[in-house]
Amino acid sequence: MTGLRALRKERTRKQILETALALFQQKGYVATTVEEIAARAGTTRVTFYARFPGKRDVMVALIDELNELLDRHTSEAHGSTASKLVEAVQIGTAAALKPWLATQASRWPQIKPYILVSTQAAAVDPEIRQLYEGWFEEVIGDMVDGMNLADRHAPETRHFRGFLAMETLDRTALHWMRDPWDLDSGPELDLLTETWVTLLGERR
Repeated sequence: MTGLRALRKERTRKQILETALALFQQKGYVATTVEEIAARAGTTRVTFYARFPGKRDVMVALIDELNELLDRHTSEAHGSTASKLVEAVQIGTAAALKPWLATQASRWPQIKPYILVSTQAAAVDPEIRQLYEGWFEEVIGDMVDGMNLADRHAPETRHFRGFLAMETLDRTALHWMRDPWDLDSGPELDLLTETWVTLLGERR
């Protein structure tokens, strides 16, 4: 019975998250209320608050789901990490970086709602913005780790190099999410790879 109860609680929690994500996309983060999320999820306000202290906590949980979709796992060094990114940057060649970037691009259709909603919430909620910027820093931390392992580029430049690489990837992803193009046939992925090699990779 205890296991069944836990399963129902988790199912309800998942339904609330899925509903919130859909409503945030449709109405916007600010305009969506807890009451609407609970009603659309087929539950009550009381049940909502038993799972989440507030709407902001739903957004935090959605960012956690985004981390899972991006294959990031817990790291003592900087919150979360993606070991494949660290390895690709450590190698630093186009042959290593392009497959990692291609994998990320292949995830864009799936993560699109999470990214757009997170960006929107971060624009109006300082705590979400701090969390989202912290997530950026975790990804940059992976790039710095890769350059550290390769002992590549002046140490004082590594963080900013990672920042520029992350900004380039993020802006490219947001542009694709708002106006998609065919990554398989166009030059965009090759150009993005060239940029990453210049910023993070091997010296020519």
